[in-house]
Amino acid sequence: MSAGTGAPLAGGVHGPGHLRALTAVVLDTLESAARTRGGPLPAGGPDEVARRTTALAAPVLPEEGIGAEAALADLIRAVAEGAADPADPACVAHLHCPPLAVAAAAELAGAALNPSMDSWDQAPAAGVIEELTTAALARLVHPEAPAPDALITSGGTESNLVALLLARERAAPGPLRVVTGANAHHSVHRAAWMLGLPAPTVVACHDGRIDPAALDRTLAGLGGGPVLVVATAGTTDEGRIDPLPEIARIAERYGAELHVDAAYGGPLLFSERLAPRLAGLDRAVSVTLDLHKLGWQPVAAGVLAVADTALLAPLSLRADYLNADDDTEAGLPDLLGRSVRTTRRPDALKMAVTFRALGRRGLSELVEHCVTTAEEFGRAVDARPALRRRPGAIGISTVLFRPVVADERDAEAGDAVVAEVRRTLLMDGRAVLGRAVAEDGDGRRRLWLKATLLHPAAASADLLPLLDLVTEAAERAAAAEDGNGLSAAGGTGAPAAERLSP
Repeated sequence: MSAGTGAPLAGGVHGPGHLRALTAVVLDTLESAARTRGGPLPAGGPDEVARRTTALAAPVLPEEGIGAEAALADLIRAVAEGAADPADPACVAHLHCPPLAVAAAAELAGAALNPSMDSWDQAPAAGVIEELTTAALARLVHPEAPAPDALITSGGTESNLVALLLARERAAPGPLRVVTGANAHHSVHRAAWMLGLPAPTVVACHDGRIDPAALDRTLAGLGGGPVLVVATAGTTDEGRIDPLPEIARIAERYGAELHVDAAYGGPLLFSERLAPRLAGLDRAVSVTLDLHKLGWQPVAAGVLAVADTALLAPLSLRADYLNADDDTEAGLPDLLGRSVRTTRRPDALKMAVTFRALGRRGLSELVEHCVTTAEEFGRAVDARPALRRRPGAIGISTVLFRPVVADERDAEAGDAVVAEVRRTLLMDGRAVLGRAVAEDGDGRRRLWLKATLLHPAAASADLLPLLDLVTEAAERAAAAEDGNGLSAAGGTGAPAAERLSP
């Protein structure tokens, strides 16, 4: 299509033909851009990335268009050459997964058809797919419940928000008190703020997990009233799983309800071997899952599972143009009460395609691979004299470690070395490592490098060069800290041959 000669559509009989040509441009550009980038993220840091991206993408709104092929080639090249690529084994900073090709392909179909999941006449079949998908996930989380249900959300933040909203409505006239661990995700606190609830009462943690004795004392001190205890199954910083059976027993003793944020750890349920780590999860009234983490879905792919579909009643809403009473009575499904959003994407489609393609056994193999790889990576850290792993067990697929040269300095200077190592590798475009503050073996809180391993195909051997990069960068950072070398973040970048890539 040349500039100014129309805008072919993605849907309809002719849409696939238009998409086929344009998709070829996208795929060719993605392939060449990945080679050009040559690593897990672009070298040069924010200013250099902004310069290169602007050169290809501006002006975004020209007076005259440049045509579909040229626009795609320029902007896809810009975003791909400037991407942090979770498919690279050295991109391990966050709960940021490489999406499966089958899920991305399903996403394309969903985007082309563009069903809006707020009324049956906009999403006739997509609504059925969503219903089948949520039913399967609800039964996975609450296998013994008589009528479990689940909603599709934009992610863990929305799931936690809706969980607190539903709890607030059940507690009316309230007020609802929220009790959560010091390890909880920030979205729990933000949800309470957004819903006008009192600030959550924070319970002390030990080794990154809620201390049951502290929870017992906290609930005893609240003196009754509606309470929602929020536990975590897979903390963001450490991958820790709260002691769910004990928490559930304590909550029940005081008449409190339990919500579990299992955005990270929930997919352990796919594995018969790993599911026991989530014992007690089915005793929660609601559970957050997030399949764009340990589920390899393109963003967004959140889920909120509830033990009883009746718990979702507060979300019911009547809008005559979407779910008029007489339409519902005539048999048209009511989709509006399935979300706090109105217009929303068919995110269940990519989940359903993935589940059908791999089955529970295939999903189990991917989850177990990531957990096993993390354990092997932890042992590899232990075998390196220049590195030290945080004492204790691996948290799902998260490994915390730091260079020994950081321990040879006082606390502030040592943490500065750890932070500089991370920034050095980011600026050089060689690795994307996270950072986390967590207790050490002596009880002191220190800064650690964080590797969150979500790559379903990368072997531990693919990750070993990352340890060499950290050791080298730590030596540079320590020298800079001692005043004997250039600032690590001011380096000129590593040669392409030294960058870790597939």
